[in-house]
Amino acid sequence: MTNLASQRLPSAPSELRRLIRRGCWAGPTAGLARGYVQANLVILPADWAYDFLLFCVRNPKPCPLLEVTELGSPIPAQTAPGADLRTDLPRYRVYQDGQLIDEPTEITGWWRDDLVAFLLGCSFTFEDALAEAGIPLRHWECGCNVPMYRTALACVPAGRLHGPLVVSMRPIPARQVARAIEISARYPLAHGAPVWIGDPAGLGIADLDRPDWGDPVPINEGELPVFWACGVTPQAVALAARPPLMITHAPGHMFVTDWPVSRVERE
Repeated sequence: MTNLASQRLPSAPSELRRLIRRGCWAGPTAGLARGYVQANLVILPADWAYDFLLFCVRNPKPCPLLEVTELGSPIPAQTAPGADLRTDLPRYRVYQDGQLIDEPTEITGWWRDDLVAFLLGCSFTFEDALAEAGIPLRHWECGCNVPMYRTALACVPAGRLHGPLVVSMRPIPARQVARAIEISARYPLAHGAPVWIGDPAGLGIADLDRPDWGDPVPINEGELPVFWACGVTPQAVALAARPPLMITHAPGHMFVTDWPVSRVERE
């Protein structure tokens, strides 16, 4: 991996979160705290929480549920008991009535007693397994964020929530695609196997060089674009369904849990 920043950051989740809490790291988390589960974050008012829980049940590929916090509590008691979801992610996004209004590095000032936080599995979790199998990860090589795209595929609606599926893309050598599918399928709580391989037009994506979130990466000769369901999907839902308040991670800036990857790996 050529992302030098990751080489000087602590590998223990609690130490990395402490550094993030102090404002010392505000970048993407791909390749950090390797061997530990990373998670997407969604925070909603309690009167929207049931709709979102139902949305996760109906759309488990983009929204594999890891934890739901107690009402009004920012503490992820199951996945990282000593953490604080208000401060321990590198960057957040705040949506009001379907509009992105802020991208802070902490959300203490936004926190309310009626909020519920959801942690969803993330494909960064299985990237170590891909790398150990010799499968290249272009965003690691480039030291950038993974590219993410809004698709033309609709998620299954739930209550007031609706919107398109979002996918992340990794270029994979054609000869290694089957192995990438096999490995990622072992992690259903981290989006599991890809949802599409090859021509992005099949997903309604017009231009891979213009991701909706993250950074474009080159696709080399002999490689295929491989697409996984993505936990940024709730942010597309926020734009479509316009809840009065939704707070999320900034794309690629995940919450690092204390769970080892083996905890979510299927035999």
